[in-house]
Amino acid sequence: MSESELREEVVKAIKTVYDPEIPVDVYELGLIYDLKIFPVNNVFVSMTLTSPSCPSAGTLPGEVEQKIREVEGVNDVSLELTFDPPYTTEMMSEEAKLELGFM
Repeated sequence: MSESELREEVVKAIKTVYDPEIPVDVYELGLIYDLKIFPVNNVFVSMTLTSPSCPSAGTLPGEVEQKIREVEGVNDVSLELTFDPPYTTEMMSEEAKLELGFM
């Protein structure tokens, strides 16, 4: 599997994770800041939460990491949780904005 194909599969896996309070997946919400594939199929993800006091702070990052680990071909996953820059609704995709009535 090529790097671009693996990236596509990782994004598909991330899109199966939803913020329990919002009916939109974390990718479309804009919670994934960075996604890199390194040699030997090691995946790095930088993500945030809608708020530092988000009730799902203890589970959402772990769920994203687990979904990525389940992708065939992924060797290892490193996930970094950050709040810099702070999350805003401007980070949402157009699809998410439409779903939530922001457009």
